[in-house]
Amino acid sequence: MLTCGGGGSTRANGRRGRWFPGLMAWATGRAFNEGTAVGKMAATLGSSGWWQRWRRRLSAWNGSRMLLLLLLLGCGQGPRQVGAGQTFEYLKREHSLSKPYQGVGTGSSSLWNLMGNAMVMTQYIRLTPDMQSKQGALWNRVPCFLRDWELQVHFKIHGQGKKNLHGDGLAIWYTKDRMQPGPVFGNMDKFVGLGVFVDTYPNEEKQQERVFPYISAMVNNGSLSYDHERDGRPTELGGCTAIVRNLHYDTFLVIRYVKRHLTIMMDIDGKHEWRDCIEVPGVRLPRGYYFGTSSITGDLSDNHDVISLKLFELTVERTPEEEKLHRDVFLPSVDNMKLPEAKSPSWSTLIQRSPRAHGGEESPRYVA
Repeated sequence: MLTCGGGGSTRANGRRGRWFPGLMAWATGRAFNEGTAVGKMAATLGSSGWWQRWRRRLSAWNGSRMLLLLLLLGCGQGPRQVGAGQTFEYLKREHSLSKPYQGVGTGSSSLWNLMGNAMVMTQYIRLTPDMQSKQGALWNRVPCFLRDWELQVHFKIHGQGKKNLHGDGLAIWYTKDRMQPGPVFGNMDKFVGLGVFVDTYPNEEKQQERVFPYISAMVNNGSLSYDHERDGRPTELGGCTAIVRNLHYDTFLVIRYVKRHLTIMMDIDGKHEWRDCIEVPGVRLPRGYYFGTSSITGDLSDNHDVISLKLFELTVERTPEEEKLHRDVFLPSVDNMKLPEAKSPSWSTLIQRSPRAHGGEESPRYVA
C-alpha cells in the first residue's frame, strides 16, 4: 500500500528535491530520450501492423508508470511520520485551501467564506489590496475538532510603500467566532481563542526592543483587548522579528499545537528550513473553533495575499497520566498566565459545540 505525506508537508526539509527529478525521468522515459527514439521508429515503419501493436503496448507501459507517479505525488490523505516517536500527520482537506481555490465563496456549500474586500485571484486570495482603509478576511466554515494539529500558511505581503510607510499586516485565527469584522487586523476585539499576528508597522513610538515586521501570538478568553498603541505587547505570549515584506521568494508560517504545547515557526529566508519563533507550553485551546485569516489597512497599506492554508492532523501517543491532564476545556487559557475571568458557557452551548453534535465520537463534558 502506498502512503505519502500530505501536500506541502515535505517542502520544508527538502526531501522532495532529492528524489523528484529521478522519479520524473523514470516515469517519462527522459533518461534515455525514449520519446525521440519512438518518433524516429514511427516515421520509418509507418502503419505496419506489428509496429502499431508494439506501440500500443509501449504506451500502456508509459501510462502505468505515469499513474504510479501520480499516486506517489498526489495522495494527500496518507500518513507520514514527522518526528521522533509515533507522530504522524494527515492532511485535512475540509480545513485546507490551495489553488485553484475551489469551494471558496458565499454559498452554503462553500468550505471557505470571504468577507470585506477579500478577492479570489488565479494565484492567490487577496485579503486587502494596496489601498487605504480596506479590510478583508477568509474563514473556514467547518469547526475543527482535532486534538493535535499543525497549520501551514503560505502568504505574501508586498506593496509600493517605502520603509515604515506600509501596513498593517495580517492575522491567522483559531477562534470561537468567525466572520466578525473589527479593529484587530480586520477581526473582532475581545475574541475567544488564538490569534497569531504578522505586524508590519510599529505603532508604539520609540520602539527599540523589537524590529518590525514582527510575529506575535495571543490567547484570549474574551476578556482582553488588543492594545494597538503598544502593538499588542501587554498580552503577547512571545514573538520574533520576521522580515517578510517585498521578498522575491515564498514565505511560510507554521502553527503547531500538540499536547497543550504551542509552537510557531517560519520559513522566510528562501532556504526551505523552519526557524523557531514562539514556543509556549501549557496552552489550553478548546476544540470546535474555526480557522481563518484577516487583514486591514489604514492610512498606510499593502497587498496581503494568502496562497495556501494546509491543516494537518497530528497523531501522537499519550500516557495515561497525559490523558488525564489533557482533558477537553471550554475556555482558552495559558498555564502560569492569569487572564481576567470571562463568562462560562452554558450547558446548552457546550452540547451544541461538542464533537458528537457535529458527527464526532465524544460526548460533551464540562471541565472547570
